[in-house]
Amino acid sequence: MLTSEQRLSAIQRLGRALSDPTRCRLLLALLEGPDYPAGLADRLELTRQNVSNHLACLRDCGLVRTQARGRQVSYELVDASLAHALEDLLGVVWGATQPHDPLGSQSSEAHPAEPRK
Repeated sequence: MLTSEQRLSAIQRLGRALSDPTRCRLLLALLEGPDYPAGLADRLELTRQNVSNHLACLRDCGLVRTQARGRQVSYELVDASLAHALEDLLGVVWGATQPHDPLGSQSSEAHPAEPRK
């Protein structure tokens, strides 16, 4: 069980991540699967430097992780539960929540998706 301070810290990190429209766009793009910074920059019509700076913030917030793929590094959401939580948040905001499995009965992903090229 998390302490009150740990819970507050986690909510503050999430708030920091969601407080910027570019970081929100990156999280939504990563809901579709892992991608490289250059691919994200192209898809979102942003500069690579801008994407890299925001990805670093999202990594510091604990929401994304890196995966070395040869000489390149791709980014992905930290795990499937974050993707599920983001989808749930979207549903709450739009009033379209869907019931899901109770805690503890969620299956883990065996292999994360390959990044887009």
